[in-house]
Amino acid sequence: MSRISVRGFAVASATAVTTVGAVVGVASGAPQASDDNFEATAADTTLLADIPAGQHAQVQTASLTQQADAQATAADVAAKKSAEESARIQAAKDAKAKKEAAEEKAEKAEQAREAKLAEERASRDETRDSSDFSVQSSYSVSEVQAMARQMIPGDQFQCFSNIVDHESTWNYKAQNPSSGAYGLVQALPGSKMASAGADWQTNPATQIKWGLNYMNDRYGSPCGAWSFWQANNWY
Repeated sequence: MSRISVRGFAVASATAVTTVGAVVGVASGAPQASDDNFEATAADTTLLADIPAGQHAQVQTASLTQQADAQATAADVAAKKSAEESARIQAAKDAKAKKEAAEEKAEKAEQAREAKLAEERASRDETRDSSDFSVQSSYSVSEVQAMARQMIPGDQFQCFSNIVDHESTWNYKAQNPSSGAYGLVQALPGSKMASAGADWQTNPATQIKWGLNYMNDRYGSPCGAWSFWQANNWY
């Protein structure tokens, strides 16, 4: 179908009417319409832009709407994919950072553990054995404590001392009359300490050696023994 002009149609119609009126007016003797009346008539006529005729307008409008919807949908899909990809990348970065932090923490913990072991080894290397001390007929509390400081690893001495304080107050000849426990660490029976030396009754260094071995074997360390003692009042 061909496109038509509303403006053109209106002007043509107005012209035709004016022309017919003029002829009729001449024939009847009536006054002719002036040019001003013609312009007023033309001005009163609604002027529209050229539009497709018939159903073409509806089809074109529907097509434009569909295209706009399709573009909007495509834009939404693209935005969603972009957001998902950004989230995936960020999650990967976060996981990597978390893994690196965990590895760094584990590495530091291992270094600290190795440093502690090295310190403990150095402390043990510096300790003396019971045989390193000369035998005396008697020992003061300060002398016994000095022996213990040289025989017990530095980080374990306080725990060992706490137990001895409670068990014998550093009296290497202390004996429990009811149970028969004997010595600094109150071995029960006291004869158990013979495994550390035959002079277990009179030599505090022998008693210290036996007590340290007992605490290490049963509780892992003097501090382990002290923790058990605090919970049970015996070890």
